[in-house]
Amino acid sequence: MKATVKAGTAPAIVARGLTKRFGATTAVAGVDLTIREGTVFGLLGPNGAGKTTIVRILSTLIAPDKGEATVLGYDVAAQAHQVRQLIGLTGQYASVDETLTGTENLVLIARLTGASRKAAKERAHELLTRFRLADAANRAVKTYSGGMRRRLDLAASLVSRPRVLFLDEPTTGLDPRGRNALWDIVRELVADGVTVLLTTQYLEEADQLADQIAVIDHGLVIAEGTSAELKAQTGADTLDEVFLSLTGHDTKEEADEDELEEALA
Repeated sequence: MKATVKAGTAPAIVARGLTKRFGATTAVAGVDLTIREGTVFGLLGPNGAGKTTIVRILSTLIAPDKGEATVLGYDVAAQAHQVRQLIGLTGQYASVDETLTGTENLVLIARLTGASRKAAKERAHELLTRFRLADAANRAVKTYSGGMRRRLDLAASLVSRPRVLFLDEPTTGLDPRGRNALWDIVRELVADGVTVLLTTQYLEEADQLADQIAVIDHGLVIAEGTSAELKAQTGADTLDEVFLSLTGHDTKEEADEDELEEALA
């Protein structure tokens, strides 16, 4: 079930005409988005559809070729520093240091954000407890299971208490139990007022978590609405049927977007 927090009416993220090309390939082709505060917004689409590129633009990692976007009122290109102070990001692959312990990873991040040594240790302990990693706090991350690494990665993105969180396919590679655990964490975050932009290939994930869904294909938003609205628009009973109706293919057809970007960079 989705979080029951009352969403704000103000937009946390606004994008207009976002366009990004890599060589001759257009990864994002004029995307408009409006995401309300305190909600989960799902970007649903196959690999190569443009989801990760949109996240990278909105999180200030790359600049758009055309268009503009704001996060909590700050322009992602002109005011990138202010945006970075307000956001957290968890990518498709865990970005923590495997040679450090769970505690050391989180303390390092907290210190880099300006926290005192004492505050950094307290925040690390708080997050490790919240993410059920306290028992493994002093173990090297290389000894963690895949699910534990994903939880630590998500904890790392929350060290600075972001108001907007970007989750780029956060449950990729997790078993059903691990996926359900992360879903519960996302619901808790939204209940605390965090805005979440979630990209996923998993139709059930979007159905379970997202208040609003945009279906992305070939760099374009081809449909947008709630899960119920998308089903009604296409006459489908499930998001699986919605997706097939809108795109004509499944989520594994296209080449991985990250590999495409690396090849064209």
